Amino acid sequence: MWAALFATLPTQPNAVRLRVWRTLKALGCGALRDGVYLLPAAWAGRLDEVAAEVNAHGGSASVLALAPRDEAQRREILALFDRAEAYAQWQQGALALQAELQPASDLPEVDARRRLRAATESLRALQQIDHYPGAAGEQAQALLLALGQALEARCSPGEPQALSDGAIARLPRARFRARRWATRARPWVDRLACAWLIRRFIDPEASFVWLDAPVRAPRGVIGFDFDGARFTHVGARVTFEVLMASFGLEGDPALQRIARAVHFLDAGGIPAPEAAGLEGVLAGLRALHADDDRLAEAAAAIFDALHAAPAAAAAP
Repeated sequence: MWAALFATLPTQPNAVRLRVWRTLKALGCGALRDGVYLLPAAWAGRLDEVAAEVNAHGGSASVLALAPRDEAQRREILALFDRAEAYAQWQQGALALQAELQPASDLPEVDARRRLRAATESLRALQQIDHYPGAAGEQAQALLLALGQALEARCSPGEPQALSDGAIARLPRARFRARRWATRARPWVDRLACAWLIRRFIDPEASFVWLDAPVRAPRGVIGFDFDGARFTHVGARVTFEVLMASFGLEGDPALQRIARAVHFLDAGGIPAPEAAGLEGVLAGLRALHADDDRLAEAAAAIFDALHAAPAAAAAP
C-alpha cells in the first residue's frame, strides 16, 4: 500500500514551487506521472505536510491511499523507487577513494579520513530514501566497510583490527600454492571467475575438483562458492570479491571492474557495463563445453581479455 500525493503546484511564488520540489526529492518519492508522487503508506503524514503547503499557497493537493490491482502493477510501482543508478553514482566516488588508499598513494591521512566521512554521510543520506533496500544497498555498504578497512591498513599498518561482520582477514598466498580447489560442477559466472582468479593471481598450479550435489568436498581440498566452503559469500560480497579481499587483490582496478560485473550477475545490485556481454559469452561457452575443465579454460581467456582491456574500452 502506498500514499499518493496528487498535486497541482501554484504558479506563484516560485520559491514555494522550488521548496515543494526539493521536499519531494528529499523524501525519495516515486513519480507515477507528472503531479502524482508516491511514498510507502507509513510516510503518508509527510505527504500531508506537502499537500497542506501547496493548498495554502493557492495550489491543489490531496493525499490518497493507493493499492496495486495485481503483482505486475505492484512491480511497476516498486520500480519507481529503484535506487540502483544513485548507488552507481555513489560507487564511482567510493572506488576513486579506494584507488587512492593503496599503500603507494600519497593521499594525506587527513584528506583520506575527510573523504571517507563524506562517503559515509552521502551513503547514509541515500539509504534514508531507499524505501525498498536490496542488493545495491548491501553492495554499497560492503564497499564502505572495505574503504574503512583499507584506510586503517594504510594509516595504521600493523595495528590489530577487530573483525566486524562482513570483514575479511588477509591471507598469505604462499600457503595456498599447488593446492586442489573444489566447487560445484557446471560452474557459472562467480565460480568461473573464481577459478580464473585462483589460477591467475593466487595459485598458478591449482587443480580443480567439480563437485556434484549434494556438495561434499574431499579431504585436503580448498572449497569455494558453496555452503560451508573455505571461501564463499560473506555479507554482501560474492565469492570472487571474498577471494580478492582475502589475498590483497583489491588494489587492481581491472579486477575491481570484473568484480562489479560478477557481483551484478551473481547477486544483482549495482549494474555494471560489462555484465550483459560477459553473461552472453559465458552462456555460449557453457553450451559448447560439457567438460568443466575445458569450460573453465575457455572462460579464463574471456576474463584475461577483460582484465587486459583498458577501462575506457570497457565503458558503455
